Amino acid sequence: MTQHKHQTVGTSVKHESAQLHVTGRAQFTDDIPEVSGTLHAAFGLSQRAHARIVSLDLTAVRAAAGVVAVITIDDVPGERYVGPVIADEPVFADGKVEYLGQPLFAVAATSHDLARRAARLAKVEYEDFEPVLDVKTAVEKQSYVLPPVRISRGDVQATLDSASHCHQGSFYCGGQEQFYLEGQIAYALPGENGEMQVYCSTQHPSEMQFIIAHALHQPAHTVRVQCRRMGGGFGGKESQSWPFATTAALLAHHTRRPVKLRADRDDDFMITGKRHDFRAEYDVAYDDDGLIKAIRFVQQLRCGYSADLSGAVADRQVFHTDNTYYLDTFDIQSLRLKTNTQSNTAFRGFGGPQGIMAIEYVIDDIARRLGKDPLDVRQRNFYGTIDRNITPYQMKVEDNVIEPLVRQLEETARYRQRREEIRQFNAANPVLKKGLALVPVKFGISFTATHLNQAGALLHIYTDGSVLINHGGTEMGQGLNTKVAQVVAEELGISIGHVRVSATDTSKVSNTSATAASSGTDLNGKAAQDAARKIKAVLVAYAADHFGCDATEVVFRNNEVQCGERITVPFAKFVQDAYNARVPLWSSGFYRTPKIHYDFKTLTGRPFYYFVYGAACAEVVIDTLTGENRLLRADVLYDAGRSINPAVDIGQIEGGFIQGAGWLTTEELWWNKDGRLMTHAPSTYKIPAVSDCPPEFNVAFFDNGNVENSIYQSKAVGEPPLPLGMSVFFAIRDAIHAAADQADLTPAPLDAPATAERVLQTLNQVAPAFARPQAAMAHG
Repeated sequence: MTQHKHQTVGTSVKHESAQLHVTGRAQFTDDIPEVSGTLHAAFGLSQRAHARIVSLDLTAVRAAAGVVAVITIDDVPGERYVGPVIADEPVFADGKVEYLGQPLFAVAATSHDLARRAARLAKVEYEDFEPVLDVKTAVEKQSYVLPPVRISRGDVQATLDSASHCHQGSFYCGGQEQFYLEGQIAYALPGENGEMQVYCSTQHPSEMQFIIAHALHQPAHTVRVQCRRMGGGFGGKESQSWPFATTAALLAHHTRRPVKLRADRDDDFMITGKRHDFRAEYDVAYDDDGLIKAIRFVQQLRCGYSADLSGAVADRQVFHTDNTYYLDTFDIQSLRLKTNTQSNTAFRGFGGPQGIMAIEYVIDDIARRLGKDPLDVRQRNFYGTIDRNITPYQMKVEDNVIEPLVRQLEETARYRQRREEIRQFNAANPVLKKGLALVPVKFGISFTATHLNQAGALLHIYTDGSVLINHGGTEMGQGLNTKVAQVVAEELGISIGHVRVSATDTSKVSNTSATAASSGTDLNGKAAQDAARKIKAVLVAYAADHFGCDATEVVFRNNEVQCGERITVPFAKFVQDAYNARVPLWSSGFYRTPKIHYDFKTLTGRPFYYFVYGAACAEVVIDTLTGENRLLRADVLYDAGRSINPAVDIGQIEGGFIQGAGWLTTEELWWNKDGRLMTHAPSTYKIPAVSDCPPEFNVAFFDNGNVENSIYQSKAVGEPPLPLGMSVFFAIRDAIHAAADQADLTPAPLDAPATAERVLQTLNQVAPAFARPQAAMAHG
């Protein structure tokens, strides 16, 4: 990878909290020393998926040991319905319940344990209604949380009717629990004149500030929300921190005492939303080479009981249905389905992975039906650079590098050679079958809601030469603060050890956007750069005047300020002198992403500033007798532009890949017939472990800058690595095909996640069970 010609940017600086993390001294919300008199809160949750509340008797709850206060929706002084886009979620259930796990009330007690015990003493009488619990039922009942959306181009039906090849298919893909290591938590401290200080593990402090203010019926300036760091977020703390932050604040307001609400892992699972599961139905027309001529999609997205962020998630699914492929004639319909389950929400990729998964499944089906290598069909359908470069939403793809990137990975991963090696292995092994897949990704970067693409920063230089930067982004382990510190250090020509990033705080930088959409560094890094350059411009003017040199001769580098060749001053002394000369040593910075625009009504425009490209090649082995699989090797080639911190970025790529593989292989969410989520703890919900990482895991950067004026020509690394994990799913499907009759070109009907049970079910369809034990015995 081409290296930066910079002092700090482009180097693998250690994570700013690395030492604190490994020594256990990093302070998370639950580690903040508790103020005397702190109460602890817990929710009372619905035990029905859809019902009218006939009666809610809280007598025993109020009389329980240690209980100080109990509140319901009637105790909310301000707005009782909230939401990130549409205010359709009651703070507590309002006469009815719409999912099993919905908060009915909250308790504040003298200890965490007493609060949880008391919350279970409520007596609730329900009048049950019929719940809608899955995608299929919601489609049949036309149960929508938001109206359907459709985009199209050309005459799909005519092309289908005249095509040399066409077929119909469908595919179901499950959701995914964010499973952040630090659960949802908030700590609210009431102050004077109605002020409320809330420490919260959230990706969106400003949204928490406004929701709390609305619920308390107070202006926003009375509420201060702060987040130093999170123990993971993955989208689950973008909007859905609000029940915890708001309830803690309401109880603190009610009791005039500090209140901490720390959700138990099971309650966290039961209350909060997940990645949207979906079913995709499609009709596709293609030629002998697999080139798609027309495609019709009906994307059925389970949103849960409320809108939350589902509109934007579903839009992004539509936007990523093309992935790296040009679709000339298409009809894409998006159904945003209402079910009596948790309100699904943001998860790393925000609908993008769902769109990519749908088109990749179609591409894989086409290849199987034509008897071709799926990689050949993928390459045949790639976007062009001169023509065939307009997306379904009318954005021109101007930075396309997918063809050379995939070609490079194909060579470095030895794809063709390994394909032949695997064929020989499978021919000699009747029970164990290997599979191989290479999957490309094109991922759009920016919030699709244009107004969210802005950020602010506040920078202070102290007279000892140390620097403090505050910005609107939140640190959740992804290294955002490290990169922002690198940007500031680079701009001021000082060592990164002289720069500190303070906790995200709504009283420092206001009206911030969520740290999401892979835009944390793009937005906040640019805002910090703007603040640093403003101060630097003032300091350059001072130096030129003070030392009698030209402004173009003033250079900040290596912790010094140079004025031509004759004067060099240590940075600390220089800023002290500037202070003595009454030069301001602080500044605010601001950034808004240029070029982007988007029409919500037509789903057209330029919603993304640029695209990130990547590809992954995965090799797996499956046991045809049990359905178990192992990931043997993964090769990833990623377009990070000019990486600000290669070590941090590689960590994000590796983690995103494994998280994507987990979504599609082991992480299964299952609700019973009553609407109770049964996979609500580590004992039943299985995220990937260290043992699930491949023995050989190769990650490399594709040598490419950013054609747009991003921060130091870098590209985002938060979300785009996750869909690369799809290569594992399609490698498993490839291995299943190896167990089937090779003369049969019918694709294996494998849904996701590809658990051992589901793999075995698919094997029983394509390679009947009686044939496989016989082959094993013959081999023995």
